[in-house]
Amino acid sequence: MQGYAGDGHYDDDALGHHGDAEVAPGLVDLAVNVRRAPMPPWLSGPIAATLDRLADYPDPVPARAAVAARHARPVDEVLLTAGAAEGFVLLARALSGARRPVVVHPQFTEPEAALRHAGHRVERVLLRPEDGFALDPERVPADADLVVVGNPTNPTSVLHPAATLAALARPGRVLVVDEAFADTTYAPGVAGEPESLAARRDLPGLVVVRSLTKTWGLAGLRIGYLLGPAELIGRLAAVQPLWAVSTPALAAAVACAGPAAVAAEREIAVALAADRAHLVARLRALPGVTVAADPASAFVLVRIDGADRLRLALRQQGYAVRRGDTFPGLGADWLRVAVRDTATTDAFTAVLTKLLEA
Repeated sequence: MQGYAGDGHYDDDALGHHGDAEVAPGLVDLAVNVRRAPMPPWLSGPIAATLDRLADYPDPVPARAAVAARHARPVDEVLLTAGAAEGFVLLARALSGARRPVVVHPQFTEPEAALRHAGHRVERVLLRPEDGFALDPERVPADADLVVVGNPTNPTSVLHPAATLAALARPGRVLVVDEAFADTTYAPGVAGEPESLAARRDLPGLVVVRSLTKTWGLAGLRIGYLLGPAELIGRLAAVQPLWAVSTPALAAAVACAGPAAVAAEREIAVALAADRAHLVARLRALPGVTVAADPASAFVLVRIDGADRLRLALRQQGYAVRRGDTFPGLGADWLRVAVRDTATTDAFTAVLTKLLEA
């Protein structure tokens, strides 16, 4: 387990690096995990309709009710946020008294960055590639009173079993499960999102973090939410700025919580699974390329000797991919590749093949 270095050094520059930094005009974007598709009318219409009401302060009540209904929870167990990232900041601030916060890595770096910026001394549990980045609850210190884990995890694309995550919950501990990509997952014969804990109200201290920006292409609008026990949600709301979520974002939350959105989300997840399988098959056919674990989300993690140099060569050929060395537990031989349509995948892997053969 890797934790605080003791000299005040936290590699903040690495923690603050995100996929959008890889993207530039003229490059095919395989670095950012946001789906880019035309916005459906049931989403664009309500957002556009708010433009005549921007003189009014935002009213979160309808959106909280819609999200609560979607996840079969009371309204006081929902907190709307300006994207999932704000949720991590609120958790770090509200839980300032946490004695032993632990973040399970490799995963999205913002939770740890938020904790550190709030003054927490963060410890890390590093999952191992030789284990398929599988989570063993026994590796998390028993006295950790704040634990953060992603599911499915960015960047590994691993979907941990719900039972494994549930084993981490206990009285006196806040368990934060980042489900920003839960709506990208699909399993044949499973209704809804496999392994999601969003509807679980029986686990003590569980907070589920959700995002609406990935599947619906709303990264610029900033909309997400937290689900958890009412008392804890109240503590988080107390440290949130007033009117943190804009009126257009609230309209998006209502629309994305409706039956049409949920049905469309499942259709998108099915199509994504097929596109992901195509990408994985192409990558696994290449010599020297190792696909991590069994990818379950909108991105795939790969290990290639010299990936740091290969990433730069790919840029010269018109493709942006996400470097892996800024994720704790990974190194310069790792890259994350976003799942796109099969034509984009074929073009990308053709270029990758030539670079590997050079």
